[in-house]
Amino acid sequence: MGSGKGGTSSAQQMESSIHDIRERYRLELENLTLTTQPFKTLKVFTLAILQYFTRSVSYLLEKGGWLMLSSTLIAVLGILLMTVEGPHEKHVEEVSKYVRFGLWWIALGVASSIGLGSGLHTFVLYLGPHIALFTIKAMQCGRIDLKSAPYDTIQLKRGPSWLDKPCREFGPPLFSSSHGSRVPISSILPQVQVESILWGLGTALGELPPYFISRAGSRIDALEEMDHSSSEDNGVIATRLRQIERWLLSHSQHMNFFTILVLASVPNPLFDLAGIMCGQFGIPFWKFFLATLIGKAIIKTHMQTVFIISVCNNQLLDWIENELIWVLSLTPGFGSSLPALTAKLHSVKEKYLAAPHPVPSNSKGKWDFSFTSIWNTIVWLMLMNFFVKIVNATAQRYLKKQHDKQLAETLSASTH
Repeated sequence: MGSGKGGTSSAQQMESSIHDIRERYRLELENLTLTTQPFKTLKVFTLAILQYFTRSVSYLLEKGGWLMLSSTLIAVLGILLMTVEGPHEKHVEEVSKYVRFGLWWIALGVASSIGLGSGLHTFVLYLGPHIALFTIKAMQCGRIDLKSAPYDTIQLKRGPSWLDKPCREFGPPLFSSSHGSRVPISSILPQVQVESILWGLGTALGELPPYFISRAGSRIDALEEMDHSSSEDNGVIATRLRQIERWLLSHSQHMNFFTILVLASVPNPLFDLAGIMCGQFGIPFWKFFLATLIGKAIIKTHMQTVFIISVCNNQLLDWIENELIWVLSLTPGFGSSLPALTAKLHSVKEKYLAAPHPVPSNSKGKWDFSFTSIWNTIVWLMLMNFFVKIVNATAQRYLKKQHDKQLAETLSASTH
């Protein structure tokens, strides 16, 4: 009889002890945030990231050993070819020029999109002027065979060889009409297409860091997290940010390949946050990256390239001029002023085409500067808010796993 009471009392003590342990664990999880325990939270977050990294490396070593072996062999072969003298040196030099050419434009694309809206605007500084200069030069010379090689483009501290050459060195014009040289878009586009695609590839790669950062803390219920944190933050800015996040998160759960493709295909500054959404809701990597790659490197870059070519080869300007003259011809009282207006339009167009050199990068208007500053501030506020939530959720999930493991060990020891 006494032993039965002792067993019941022991079981009650064990249950009470387990309840106290769980309550202590719960309080530890609630207090594990960057606002209450920043150093401990960052420490646990770092441990979680290291665990994720080691598991990824172990998986690659286990499943992708052949890939690492082939990469090592290719690297060794490349070093040998570059160090050993022989007749292959000129081919190695040619290949190295192509490699530098590809890495240059990819790096510019990465620099343009990696800053979540605050990156270097390399399309305006490099790719756009390169396309415009080549188109204007092709219009002036009436031919497209201006490059000495595909890598003869604008690069760091080096301009293309064709930019300062007179047209007589290239030969007589191959495209001409009664209105002067008129090089079609279909002929100019292949000459600048590779640079545009490489730059677009770089912009797609620049969208990956937010995806992977969010993926490390993915599969959390972000809406519940915001509801839980709404009682802590009462500021107007915090409320507006939560409203924007709530809308994005509620719609991002329905993101699919087509949605990501559409967002990546148009100039959309909010796409910088799409990577965070896709990573947080567990969108597969290849679905996100392929949709981003096709949208940015194929669709979006070709739209921008064709637009610049259309402006610089007179076709878009001629179309606007003809439509404007047609509309004015139908308006009473403007018929007599059409010849003077046409001459004025021609002089403006010739003045525009006579200045092929790009505008310096530091000449920005006040409106452009203020709009960029406001947009970058909003993006960085949202980024920091997302980063705090990701760090908190990742650290809490890692600590919860440790708690579950310790609790299981405690139960196992008490049972034995």
